[in-house]
Amino acid sequence: MRTRHNATQRRTFLLTAAAAGAAPGLKGEATIPESFPAHGPALAREMVGVSHGNIGRVRELLAVRPALANAAWEWGFGDWETALGAASHVGRRDIAELLLANGAGPTLFSAAMMGQLDTVKAMIAARPGVEKSLGPHSISLLAHARAGGEQAADVARYLEGLGTAGGLGVEAISEEELEKLTGEYVYGSGANDRIAISKKGKQLLFTRNGGDNRPIHHVGGRAFRPAGASTVRIQFEEMAKLTVRDGDLTVQAVRQR
Repeated sequence: MRTRHNATQRRTFLLTAAAAGAAPGLKGEATIPESFPAHGPALAREMVGVSHGNIGRVRELLAVRPALANAAWEWGFGDWETALGAASHVGRRDIAELLLANGAGPTLFSAAMMGQLDTVKAMIAARPGVEKSLGPHSISLLAHARAGGEQAADVARYLEGLGTAGGLGVEAISEEELEKLTGEYVYGSGANDRIAISKKGKQLLFTRNGGDNRPIHHVGGRAFRPAGASTVRIQFEEMAKLTVRDGDLTVQAVRQR
């Protein structure tokens, strides 16, 4: 009994020590996290976030958790983004190459940004119409190629020639009308049952309970689609209420102020 007890203590010590050793790279993680063996949501979110431009932090995270090269995060309404997807749509070739070297799976979008014309052509030939697919935040394949700059110029020209890789359109709406739609909308009796609609420049933002600001794009008749969710609709009616329709989920909210 004493031997088994000591062995158990030793295993616990080794696990705790390993976690403590990783702590400096993981913002103070000092014990085995509740999410073990899965990566914690905050860690996945940070990896995706920093992959937009902070290569130093990407290196730090990969040094302690190499599998984070495949991290993904959902920003809302099914707008999933991977670390590689983040680097690809902002044209950070250096971060994309680092993620790929650590096991991230290449995609059509990463190939477009990195100027891999033969790969892009082969993928489109294998699945005609795939060039119409949208990346994170509904960013088009053509926009990914343009983000790649001069090194991806041949891919951008090829996609421009197809005429079908440019993504979704947006219907015009005046800034004055957008301003009238802003405010707080309530859909329940709970303290968190609130949606804030705000405006930044010519863009409306949808926010629930202090979460992430999600850009929403006008598709006509005061109906909007969230970034990264082309099938979701947010319909404003008479400036006083809104209805969110996301598959079998419907949320109706009334403007309070």
